[in-house]
Amino acid sequence: MKLLKISEVAEILNVTLDRAYALARSGSIPVVYIGRQVRVEKEKLLEWIRGGGKKIIDTSN
Repeated sequence: MKLLKISEVAEILNVTLDRAYALARSGSIPVVYIGRQVRVEKEKLLEWIRGGGKKIIDTSN
């Protein structure tokens, strides 16, 4: 599992760093918090992109 920094996510999505953080805060993209650091699982981000940028509903529970 590869975890991306928000700066890497911003680059992949071709958006500003502020916009990438806003997407993370809103729950639009799936994030992992490591203390105060925000990371995004690369495969989940790619799934989110393939799904047209819609929120991913976690059905694993």
